[in-house]
This record gives sequence, C-alpha cells and structure tokens, in this order.
Amino acid sequence: MTDPVLTLKDAALSLNGNAGRVDILHGITLEVRRGETLGLVGPSGSGKSSLLMLMGGLERATGGSVMALGHDLTAMDEDALARFRRDHMGVVFQSFHLIPTMTALENVATPLELAGHRDAFARAEAELQAVGLGPRAGHYPSELSGGEQQRVALARAAAPRPQILLADEPTGNLDETNGRAIMDMLFDLRDRHGATLVLVTHAPDLAARCDRVIGLRDGRIATDAARDAAE
Repeated sequence: MTDPVLTLKDAALSLNGNAGRVDILHGITLEVRRGETLGLVGPSGSGKSSLLMLMGGLERATGGSVMALGHDLTAMDEDALARFRRDHMGVVFQSFHLIPTMTALENVATPLELAGHRDAFARAEAELQAVGLGPRAGHYPSELSGGEQQRVALARAAAPRPQILLADEPTGNLDETNGRAIMDMLFDLRDRHGATLVLVTHAPDLAARCDRVIGLRDGRIATDAARDAAE
C-alpha cells in the first residue's frame, strides 16, 4: 500500500441552511493508500458521511482540495464528476437506491450499459451470483428482502470493477445476521477487485476489520490509528 488513491488537503465543507451557513468539516488533511481499508467513526453529526461524500465528489469542498486517483475533484463540473464516479468508484449507501421498476439484474446491468460495456448483462449476472442472488436476478426490489436488496446494491457497486469503494453505513437498515453477511460480502468484493475501501460505521467490530480508523469529532480528525499499531 504505497500509492495515494485519495488525498485531501485542508478540505472544508460548509452548507447553507435555513439558519444560515453551517460549517460541517474543518481543514481535513489525509491520504488513503491503494488497497487500504479505512474506517470512519465518530458520534452522530461528527462529519463521517460528509467526509465520505467529499471523497466521492457527491459534495464539493468549499475549501482546500480533494484528489482522487490524481484527479482534482474540486475542479470538475457535475458531468465530469458523474463520469469519474461511473468509471472509478462504487458507492453503497444505507438506503439501497434501487429502481423499483427494474429487476435485480437490470438494476445492476443498466449502469454498465450506459457506460458502454457490451458485456453488461453477463457481468451483472456474475456479480449477482457472487453475492448469492443468481436465482433472484429476475425479481423486482419489492419482491426482495432488505438484505437481498443491499446485496443487489453491492453487486451494482462491484460490477464496474471500481478502484475505490465507498460505503456509508451499509448495514444500518439490516438486522445483525444480514448486516454481518453484507459486510463479509463487501470485504470479499474489495479483495476480488483489489479496491480501496472507505467505510463509515458505528459498529466497533466493523471498524476493527479496517486497516486504519479515522475518528471524527465536530468536523475534525480527532484520532488516526492503524490496526497493527492498536494490536
């Protein structure tokens, strides 16, 4: 793990709300190395999800810089950011964000088709098989359990073979058994594709599986610990 995949320098995020301007992140500086699994932890409101959104270009930094794979996300327009995410990133949220009128297979294959992959459906089918949903590929989201829907979301994130995987509380809407299964699949997905994984979690056992854990408090990095050092 030598090459920096994500580099943030004095990154800040402020948003305008009904009560005026709110400062969410303050001067975040960190590097995430190729192949590293980084856990983001901290109390609610500490800025974990906002930091993940900056890393994925889903929020634009209002100060400092955010680099991903050598590209300056703060300099890209929305179309360029969308193409960059499509080509290089997989994102998994707590909510599944599946299209209800599409089958599991279509939910995974359609983004690949839009990206111009001729093997979209074959690749989608392989990823659904990998998360144990091959027999359910023709089912619609309403016909799937919460755990199964999150598996579809994982397959969709994995199908483009991303270099960066971002996961925001991916087990938050699941029971303990399904949550554990989803995390096992997420780490397996990371291993199969050699991806860098950034994971937002409240669960200490999940954070313990990460190579490194960043603790946030009040929009700032409070702790930065490698697993080997902790052990």
